[in-house]
Amino acid sequence: MVPGRWQTPAGRLTLQSPNILLITIDQWRADCLGAAGHQLVHTPALDNLAADGVRFASHYAQASPCGPSRASLHTGTYLHTHRSVFNGTPLDARFTNIALEFRSAGYDPLLFGYTDTTVDPRTTTDDDPRLLTYEGHLPGFRVALPLPEDREAWYRWLESRGHDISNRGRFLQGRADLDVPSGRGATWAPSPYATDETETAFVIGEILETLPNISEPWFIHASILRPHPPFVVPDPYHDRYSPVEVPEPLPVGDTGHPFLEVLPEWGFTRAPEDELDRRQLRATYYGMVDEVDDQVGRLLNALDDKGFTDHTAVVVTSDHGEMLGDHGLVSKMGFHDQAFHVPLIIRYPALNGPTGVVINDFTENVDVMPTLLDLGELPLPDQCQGASVRPFLEGRTPDTWRQATHWEFDFRVFARTVGLPLDDCHLAVHRDRTGKLVQFGGMPDLFFDLESDPGEQYPLTDHPAIVSCRSALAEWRPSFSDSPLVNLLATPNGMITLRDPQPAN
Repeated sequence: MVPGRWQTPAGRLTLQSPNILLITIDQWRADCLGAAGHQLVHTPALDNLAADGVRFASHYAQASPCGPSRASLHTGTYLHTHRSVFNGTPLDARFTNIALEFRSAGYDPLLFGYTDTTVDPRTTTDDDPRLLTYEGHLPGFRVALPLPEDREAWYRWLESRGHDISNRGRFLQGRADLDVPSGRGATWAPSPYATDETETAFVIGEILETLPNISEPWFIHASILRPHPPFVVPDPYHDRYSPVEVPEPLPVGDTGHPFLEVLPEWGFTRAPEDELDRRQLRATYYGMVDEVDDQVGRLLNALDDKGFTDHTAVVVTSDHGEMLGDHGLVSKMGFHDQAFHVPLIIRYPALNGPTGVVINDFTENVDVMPTLLDLGELPLPDQCQGASVRPFLEGRTPDTWRQATHWEFDFRVFARTVGLPLDDCHLAVHRDRTGKLVQFGGMPDLFFDLESDPGEQYPLTDHPAIVSCRSALAEWRPSFSDSPLVNLLATPNGMITLRDPQPAN
């Protein structure tokens, strides 16, 4: 018997059961990767992981923002199925998830970071503090390191390293004692902490301290916050890229559609008006990506050093992308590819499959749970709507595979700004190689001809492919089932119920 490995009484874990390392990198768009051909971004650790594994170049998240997207990732179901439609919408307890499935097989899934899960209020009491936040933890995980938005554990760690944390807000901004030099924009200033004191460095350090003390096979979910805003990063990452050299953001296209008109009006979605600030935001984001890559490399090197690599399945992906000034937008709301096209890299040497392979077939975050269960030789729950990508990892082509990809965005929390009933505040996307249909609940549909308009500048309302795309979308997404939780929202002041906007008098 290999030390540290075991077989459960149920006989589900074996000597061949893999270790699982699931890394999510928050708000990381697919093109910001050296292996994907980015002209500037420097990501040697993830590039090496792709060279030793398989990179899925046409991978998409199924929802935005964080909570709904992670619900799809963790349950293997689409938004129209799990109906946890926004940060703070409870996740129905009837769904199993990746942590519960691995725990039932004998693993002890550990979480470092967050999953942005709100508990089903029907499973607890009204005074449960978990009903006051969207930052709860997915059932099934043992939380080894909680890192919610208040960052309390990180601040305490910084304090132990000699920082004065009485003014915590300063750690989320650039240094105020530095003048922004000529040619640099508003987000240029470096953070007041060092490169080895970032949130990412803290999380990775906690994982490295834990690794020697856990038994194999283990399951670790490293949920990394960056490059999620605020846009700030330590020296030297803050100045690694010049605003002059970053790719030009895609311009604002035809905005005659009501959704395109209102989306920038949500405030936090509008890109900086000043061109230098827009370019600096990109440069700072690229530096943030570099910082995360360095820390992920630190973790992957530790797997090598401890002899874990050969029998560890490593999966790296993101919950959603970042508009980064494209179409005049930041953040991840809406329907554009930049907000939903994310990386996926998988390495599992025990399969003896091909390495350095790039798969261009459409894959989705709902495929992650089926894939990991398949690699662990565990059964797939009936609820899962994705499929295992194991055939690609083994150098095989599946007999059948999707020819299009889909994602959804539910904006009912903004119902008052768009003037629609709650149940009409949603969109769904059908995207294939040549076209993209955006179907709205309460607005006209849009279509983009991706062959003539790859930048999605000119939305169309009439095109020969629209009819077939609508048919395919209807087949993929059935009518919504009623959900008693869909209009609930966890807030610091308690669970609230969203209501339809009232007509003006």
